[in-house]
Amino acid sequence: MGPSQALPGLVLLLLLVSSSASVLDDTCKPFGANHKDIGYDYCIKFFQADKGSATADKRGLAVIATKIIGATAASTNKRIAALKASVKDKKVRSGLDDCDDVYSEAVDELDAAVKGVEAGTPQGLQAAVTNLSGAMDAPQTCETGFQELGVTSPLAAEDSEFTREVSVALVITSSL
Repeated sequence: MGPSQALPGLVLLLLLVSSSASVLDDTCKPFGANHKDIGYDYCIKFFQADKGSATADKRGLAVIATKIIGATAASTNKRIAALKASVKDKKVRSGLDDCDDVYSEAVDELDAAVKGVEAGTPQGLQAAVTNLSGAMDAPQTCETGFQELGVTSPLAAEDSEFTREVSVALVITSSL
């Protein structure tokens, strides 16, 4: 194949990549503008965790975001289990038990949210938003529990990150 024959294919490939990057950019710009505490750069970095985001449409980005935070919730549950195995303080263990419950519920809610977004129906999308909103409560519930017990949360960093991640997914899914 000569250079003149390869040129149309190259142009098409560049247009597709540019178009996909534009979807991600067009999704993260309004998010960053409306959520200055989290921002555009965070949104872009968040999606870089999944290579599929480079070619995804907006609904695909919502699915990817929800799957990423599902993995984050599952990872947080593993961290909670490890902490419960090593922490001796009864108050901290009590807080961890509560966090374990809410993050387990969040994993289930996020699984349901993925199915709702993938369905793409108005009912599926509304259910996804409801499930994402429910998952959004997990970190705050967890942190409030530690505050009420008068102990420092060993999950503050995870709770903060999870809140940012769910914010991205919730905003994108709500806009579908």
